[in-house]
Amino acid sequence: MTETTSASSRRAIFLDVDGTYAHHGRVPEAHAEAVRAARRAGHLVLLCTGRPVSLLPGHITAAGFDGFIAGAGAYAVLGDEVLLDTRFPGGLAARAIEILDAHGAMYFLEAPDATHARPATIEAMSAYLPRRSVHSQAEEQGRRDVTDALRPTEDLGSVAFGKITSFHAEAPLPEIAALVGPEVAVIPSSIPDLGPGAGEMFLADVHKAVGIAAVVERLGLAREQVVAFGDGPNDLEMLAYAGVSVAIEGSDPALLDLADHVAARPDAGGVAAAFAELGLLDG
Repeated sequence: MTETTSASSRRAIFLDVDGTYAHHGRVPEAHAEAVRAARRAGHLVLLCTGRPVSLLPGHITAAGFDGFIAGAGAYAVLGDEVLLDTRFPGGLAARAIEILDAHGAMYFLEAPDATHARPATIEAMSAYLPRRSVHSQAEEQGRRDVTDALRPTEDLGSVAFGKITSFHAEAPLPEIAALVGPEVAVIPSSIPDLGPGAGEMFLADVHKAVGIAAVVERLGLAREQVVAFGDGPNDLEMLAYAGVSVAIEGSDPALLDLADHVAARPDAGGVAAAFAELGLLDG
């Protein structure tokens, strides 16, 4: 903590990655500089993402962070201290894999150390995503960052994982999740052209606010000292938990209704502008 920031004025800032801090996998320099300036002022800044740590490339984390909430709350690390590392119980994991396979799903299993997928799935994803993209070159590169980081693993039954991301299935993912059981929940994929079989499956009682709460408790902070930024459906609990909540323009209406403030999109430097407006660049 710097001398200009008292314990009561210190803030813990949690940033969603995709669509908030990063634009199609690329971080605007204004955002990176805002993170560095906020930390120089004595505040804590953590990424709070649905991605596992294993899918956070160096160009996203390059500004320097005090920790990470990853896997949408399944994993929390503060400095070098791991506060949470929640994985699917063995029986539930086996059932989820069996049911996904029975519905022709192509998916990967997310863990902090690596993200695993069968080689055939990686090959299909690598070929399909760039070809199907109707968006920018930056978005295609962001998707390749993910596919290039996947670890080929034929025997997925040997993997201990915290979350599943489906790229394709022959049934809507909510229907598949219902067969797995009430222990899991899903959100649709943020990539609109993948169809209803794509999305994320996670433990129903795990969300980003769970990870944030672990950090807040470890630091001895009050919830009023938490500032959270997000744009997607998995950010609802995070924004509801925070003392100050910021949604990105164009977010889901439920998120916009909940938020205290609205920031511009990342390609317009929204996080940087909001940091300045909220006084987070000062001690």
